[in-house]
Amino acid sequence: MNSATLLAYAGAGLAALLAVVVIREQRRSIAHWCFALGMLLVAVENVFVALTLESFDINEIAQWQYLRLITVSLSPVLWLIFSLTYARGNYRDFLSRWRAVWVASAIVPIAAALWIGVRHQALIIAPQIKVQEWILRLNISGSVLNIAVLLSTILSLINLERTFRDSVGTMRWRIKFIVLGVGLFLAVRAYTTSQVLLFRSIDPQLLQINSAALLLGCLVITRSLFRPGHFDQNVYPSKNVLHNSLTVVVTGVYLLIVGVLAKVITYLGSSSAGFTEKALAVLITVVGITVLLTSERVRHWTRRFFSSHFQRPLYDYRKVWKTFTDATASRVEQSELSSAVAKMLSELFQALSVSIWIVDEANQSITNAASTSLSQQSSETIRPTREESFAIITAMRSNPDPQDIDARNEDWAATLRRCHPNQFKQGGHRVAVSMNAGGELLGIIILGDRVSEVPFVLQDFEILKTIADQTAATLRNIQLSQRLAQGKEMQAFQTMSTFFVHDLKNTASTLSLMLQNLPVHFNDPAFREDALRGIGKTVNHINDLIRRLSMLREQMPVRPVETDLNKLVQEALKCVEGAAGIEVSSNFAPLPSISIDPEQVQKVVTNLLLNSKESMTAGKIEVQTAQQTGWAVITVSDTGAGMTPEFMTKQLFRPFQTTKKQGIGIGMFQSRMIVEAHGGRMEVQSELGKGTTFRVLFPFTSKAT
Repeated sequence: MNSATLLAYAGAGLAALLAVVVIREQRRSIAHWCFALGMLLVAVENVFVALTLESFDINEIAQWQYLRLITVSLSPVLWLIFSLTYARGNYRDFLSRWRAVWVASAIVPIAAALWIGVRHQALIIAPQIKVQEWILRLNISGSVLNIAVLLSTILSLINLERTFRDSVGTMRWRIKFIVLGVGLFLAVRAYTTSQVLLFRSIDPQLLQINSAALLLGCLVITRSLFRPGHFDQNVYPSKNVLHNSLTVVVTGVYLLIVGVLAKVITYLGSSSAGFTEKALAVLITVVGITVLLTSERVRHWTRRFFSSHFQRPLYDYRKVWKTFTDATASRVEQSELSSAVAKMLSELFQALSVSIWIVDEANQSITNAASTSLSQQSSETIRPTREESFAIITAMRSNPDPQDIDARNEDWAATLRRCHPNQFKQGGHRVAVSMNAGGELLGIIILGDRVSEVPFVLQDFEILKTIADQTAATLRNIQLSQRLAQGKEMQAFQTMSTFFVHDLKNTASTLSLMLQNLPVHFNDPAFREDALRGIGKTVNHINDLIRRLSMLREQMPVRPVETDLNKLVQEALKCVEGAAGIEVSSNFAPLPSISIDPEQVQKVVTNLLLNSKESMTAGKIEVQTAQQTGWAVITVSDTGAGMTPEFMTKQLFRPFQTTKKQGIGIGMFQSRMIVEAHGGRMEVQSELGKGTTFRVLFPFTSKAT
């Protein structure tokens, strides 16, 4: 047994062992099953690789490789689903959004692998000088299989990268080695698959690289098994997984230049001697560098080294403040703000455990809003009681500066230590700072588990207090905005309820009077006819009220067609013709056809005419149309009661506001909605006791939405 075969068997054995360990865990999720099944498949694949490398028969080599390709075709969907679900609290959303992708990653590779068996033409043995030095040439089916595997692998890497980048603190510490181990194996799989596609052949040296990558990846993953909670984290990544993805950039650059480099190497005739050993050495180096770069301890040591030896300030305050502003500016919910601040503080102070507790002084309660180490469920079990909360609030109000709670012996400090348990034996002292705004304690920030147990110094305390106070100010603005929104909702509800009570009271009174008279006059045919007419009128009134109110919450539908505006206005005038005491005059200027919704616009004109008619018992209504620099203008003037400037400014176009005794205050609100939906506008001039003039302007170029 040579070294390459031993490497394949070692990788297979370790992968199978990891699958068994993970599947034996008490809590098994989708990520558990996908990881375990994926590891079992790569273990079987490496067994086929080992059997291939041990074989000296050409046909036997082709048989083992066909079985290997069948195994490979089963794994892409498992790793893609694993990357979508591992350590993600919102994994169901991702599974739903990516359904078509992971279904395709299951169907296409398997179909291509099965087609290889049906056609018997995808694998063509091309023996070299020695029997052991062989190459499998791929036809179309094999190429399709490898393309599907490559795309699925890249998407899996993108998702794993997003999960890792959006984790913070102890969450990142717990999942780091699983992400790195699986990512290492998948990255090398992407490389070797791209080489297979590039040369349309399977080289045994590429199989050995996959085996080496699997062995290294399994060793890295084994390290994660010693960290608790490696499968029980809840990261909530953005659904826009391609945003700022390093995987996409690296893949794009690689696929752009690898073909050229490969051709150059082939042209120069470089020796392949020791290729596997060299690739393995490079792979180990890359893994080591990656582990170091993702180590919080190394990053912290590097930062302190430069700060100490090059006289660099501990913090770049402009950069810190810009980072804080960018992270919190768009947060409009208390939970979003708290999560953003917790993540930012964890990265700034290299503290793996950061918790933000919100204080409700009125109810003497403290609740967890965000944490990089505690789940919502676990924080509820250690939440302070009412008496403990009172003691904490009293102490933090009297001590607004950052407090070392591990150096204090008071009961309130012990409670805060319980609320923020240490995740590491050597994580340094925990620090708590109050968030104050407007003389009120709004919350408490607790930091702990600092990398390398570095103590907090004065500069740390100063910037921590500044960030805490600014967070409190932002939190206060969010709370005030929510109260304002609630006040507006209550005002709208009161307005609606007042309107309904008044209108339905009148309707109920009419029906009640009718029911009282019904036993007395039931035998009178005229009364029954009048009663039925009254009931029908009441029902129509209620239905009309419901219909008009429903328009307040619906988007105004506009279906524009070419329309003669003058003709439309003439039709609308029929609603006021023949009204007693009302003189109607009109003046229509020549207008080109205009793209509007005739039904909706006629409602606007009719509403204006009826308003004019109802505003006076006797008087004059004038209607005009005209052109005005790209606008069609309808003018409706009357000599009615008019409106006050205050009413026009504050109430005219608001629902349930009217000057008419029988009006319900929806018509003008609806009219403006219709006009603005066409891209137009309404103008009004009025003088109390002298009359009102409305001007409705529609653009000749359609802007309907």
